[in-house]
Amino acid sequence: MPASDIAYTPILPEGWPRPRGFSHAVVATGTRSVRIAGQIGRAPGEAHIAARTDAGAQWRVALSNVVAVLKAAGGEPAHIVALRAYVTDIAEFNAAGAAVGAAWGATLGKHFPAMTLVQVSALIDPHAKVEIEADAVLP
Repeated sequence: MPASDIAYTPILPEGWPRPRGFSHAVVATGTRSVRIAGQIGRAPGEAHIAARTDAGAQWRVALSNVVAVLKAAGGEPAHIVALRAYVTDIAEFNAAGAAVGAAWGATLGKHFPAMTLVQVSALIDPHAKVEIEADAVLP
């Protein structure tokens, strides 16, 4: 993955341990902002998520969808400054850690924007377990 061409600095308060897999905050300077709506683990063109599709597989598709939308706007994964992820079951999400990590590496590499993870009771598709939205700053 190429280095970001925006001014991007992760923030780590003095004395805080470095977080694993995200940044507490980032400072980004660019010329355009992109707000990406929530993307679920449904492949483009599919009507619904297949029943029993696990959280790890849905995370991979949802994150890939975020990157596809960003690229359509002229951006790259390194331009993402914040992610918000909504999951229907934190325990299932945690159990899918290896798949989530593999999907992260395949889509975002070693890029760790600010991130929030929240458990919700339901998402738009009855089989959805993951929804991810993002903010990016383009040069």
